[in-house]
Amino acid sequence: ISNIPINARWKRNGVTVAGGHGAGNATNQLYGPFGLFVDGDQMIVIADCFNHRIMEWKIGNTNGQVVAGGNQQGNRLDQLNGPTHVLIDKEMDCLIICDWVNGRVVRWSRLSGTTQGEILIDNIKCFGLFMNDQRNLYISDTNKNEVRRYKIGDKNGILVAGGNSKGAGLNQLNFPTYIFVDQQQSVYVSDRENHRVMKWNKGAKEGIIVAGGQGEGDALTQLHHPNGLFVDTLGTIYVTDSYNKRVMRCPKGTKQGIVIVGGNGYGEEANQFSCPVGLSFDRHGNLYVADCNNNRVQRFDIE
Repeated sequence: ISNIPINARWKRNGVTVAGGHGAGNATNQLYGPFGLFVDGDQMIVIADCFNHRIMEWKIGNTNGQVVAGGNQQGNRLDQLNGPTHVLIDKEMDCLIICDWVNGRVVRWSRLSGTTQGEILIDNIKCFGLFMNDQRNLYISDTNKNEVRRYKIGDKNGILVAGGNSKGAGLNQLNFPTYIFVDQQQSVYVSDRENHRVMKWNKGAKEGIIVAGGQGEGDALTQLHHPNGLFVDTLGTIYVTDSYNKRVMRCPKGTKQGIVIVGGNGYGEEANQFSCPVGLSFDRHGNLYVADCNNNRVQRFDIE
């Protein structure tokens, strides 16, 4: 989905669509889900971080399927170690994965019988990734505090955000996590340790603060460890405000957000989170959130 109505609201109670059976590595369980990717409205792919695997989950099913990793943590080609994000490359019918602890981006075919991946980019502390319509890969690096753009097969990439060492200046980032790229190739970054979302226009030498940036806190002008990120065609920002246990919507040009789900303290009720991380929408505008410490993915239906 790209355009969400400006006056859209979501049900405040979520429905568990993956996991929710405690922490564990059975196929009906998750253990620390981080990033997720919704494919149409039938399938979610989840970076099941502490199980060192990627799960594919058909909506409505109690059990998911391991589609990458799941062979304990390690750095062999059939293993992952702390994966933080995943996306589906439709054209190549494969998964592209941030294998964060291993410091590499790997690709796994979605063909049945696939038992190992291949390394696309090495020596990169990749946390978030995004592929645009031109099939450019944008990847955040939490060590170098930067985002680079890559063509598939390119190992070096082009710097598009940060890269000026760790810091809080407008040309700096401090632990960039999830990213989103719009049609104008502007790069939005959850600048986690700076508690802000930055927008870097194409070719810019510094970013613009578009959400947060008022120090860590729980006011509507503040964020506390932002992570999952989505921007619609109106420029409205949706971000998981992890330590505030809420999802914020920040209309373009405003410095104040609106809580759309969560914000009801720490817990495992249907209207609560215990550290939301990844975020995605299906084509109807329903919202999916990886509720990391509750080991579940929640769907909030658009009203």
